[in-house]
Amino acid sequence: MSDGAPVRTALYDEHVKLDANLVDFHGFELPIWYSSIKEEHLSTRSSAGLFDVSHMGSFRFTGANVKAWLESLATQKVTGISAPRCAYTHFLDEQGQLIDDMIFAVVSDTEILGVPNASMIDVMWDWFTSHLPSDGSIVLENLSDATSILALQGPSAQDILGSVLGSENHVARFKWQQISENNLGIQGWIQGTGYTGEAGYEIFVPNHQAPLLWSHLIKANAVPVGLGARDTLRLEKGFLLSGVDFCWPPLDEPDSDGFLRRDSWETNVPFGLDLEHEFIGKHRVVSHDANDARWWGIRYTEKGPLPRPGKEVTTLDGTLIGRLSSGAPAPSLDNIGIGIGYMHSVSEGDEVLIVASPRKSVRAVVVRPPFV
Repeated sequence: MSDGAPVRTALYDEHVKLDANLVDFHGFELPIWYSSIKEEHLSTRSSAGLFDVSHMGSFRFTGANVKAWLESLATQKVTGISAPRCAYTHFLDEQGQLIDDMIFAVVSDTEILGVPNASMIDVMWDWFTSHLPSDGSIVLENLSDATSILALQGPSAQDILGSVLGSENHVARFKWQQISENNLGIQGWIQGTGYTGEAGYEIFVPNHQAPLLWSHLIKANAVPVGLGARDTLRLEKGFLLSGVDFCWPPLDEPDSDGFLRRDSWETNVPFGLDLEHEFIGKHRVVSHDANDARWWGIRYTEKGPLPRPGKEVTTLDGTLIGRLSSGAPAPSLDNIGIGIGYMHSVSEGDEVLIVASPRKSVRAVVVRPPFV
């Protein structure tokens, strides 16, 4: 991404029509909110939210041995994922440090589609390219610039999608399919994935078709949702945010103390890590002691200044045991303070203190996300 003006997605004019509050997010001009973060958050939980996530990347991997090749780089056992399933994985460097996480879809035994994070498209392109077989048996394509991604999430998502694209385009959770013939002529593919924890879809379409699909989904009562609620929704479900909850060392701030330099064991994610195969960085993942710091959730048990990233976590007697990487009020829980971070020597149910301000530490309990 250049240092110039932020990139406008194919849906920019649609956001302007809806009077969105637009911000520069990783070099893209995207809505932070339309009405309010809380309203959009609760609408996604109760009905259906519509997100422009076209800043995310889109890669295609093809080749006769593509599953085995990707498995050698991934913490997920890719050869165990059959078409048309989707799955989650991490990619570690040679030192075992987490570079990025990614959802991928197995289209066939010879084709996989992957979605790298917005700020990591170039990094992951270089990483994959550097590990391609020298015989050209695996081909990597970057579809990002030509592809728009619309996420439709929430309990009403299936009904809304059916009314716009037809019920035959419903795809089950963590499944993939090509978009079948529909009245709008929309082409591309659809996945039963998303970042809210709700049932729903991520729809990948050519840029020129994105405004048409967006406008029809809005007419069918999907609620437009910005980046603000996207973050609180993922926090309530305990999903990692690349660059916030982990950061690859070459991209870390020069004055960082390395707190976000993590591996898959430390992130404590209950899916995406399979130790029954060999992958780059595995040696670090299996080297930990049970008392090493891991990613846990905390939920306030009393009122006080809200938890925010970087706030220290201590025992009740004031011993430092970790720090938050994410934190915010939870709209689905009457705005109670929740957070996630790396803490050592804790278990679910332990009472801790969040040093929320220089004058106030707030009692909280250690939990295993999701919070809702």
